[in-house]
Amino acid sequence: MSLIPWLRWNEAPPRLSSRSPAEMVLETLMVELAGQMREAERQQWERSNAVRKICTGVDYSWLASAPRPTYDLSPGERMQLEDVCAKIHPSYCGPAILRFRQLIAEHEPEVQEVSGLFRSVLQEVLERMQQEEEAQKLTRQWNLRPRATFKTRARIAPFASDIRTISEDVERDAPPPSRTWSLPEFRAQKEY
Repeated sequence: MSLIPWLRWNEAPPRLSSRSPAEMVLETLMVELAGQMREAERQQWERSNAVRKICTGVDYSWLASAPRPTYDLSPGERMQLEDVCAKIHPSYCGPAILRFRQLIAEHEPEVQEVSGLFRSVLQEVLERMQQEEEAQKLTRQWNLRPRATFKTRARIAPFASDIRTISEDVERDAPPPSRTWSLPEFRAQKEY
């Protein structure tokens, strides 16, 4: 058994990452896009092979495999997607990926359509971010307002004539309705 790992305890631990959160979000989202494009390409190739087998009735896939055509994003489209990805807050990265995967599963798009779905998910996430940011601004503004400026609209008039009192009921010799007052109802027991 080697003691070398035990002797390295005083060395500085390796740095985990010197990248910013925005760079990590960008890389994560672009890796997800590339993976989904590869998967869509594979499924498209398998579907075309299945159609070819059905049409010809013969399976020559074991004999020779033709190189698969690969689909790449144009540099302009890649830069546009990277610009949008860089605007995504790290807390929205996971929900964006989940939504993208959900759309991929629902639509089963061709390879060329994957980037369009990805762009729509990113726009959806950006809109949600803006809505939540505006809502936070409104709540901050609401919380910063002084509360003394608000006037109450209901006024209490203690001598209003429409308020019933116990003395009115006693004076009329009418029994008060039960359970309308906050005090418990006490009655003397009659002795027989």
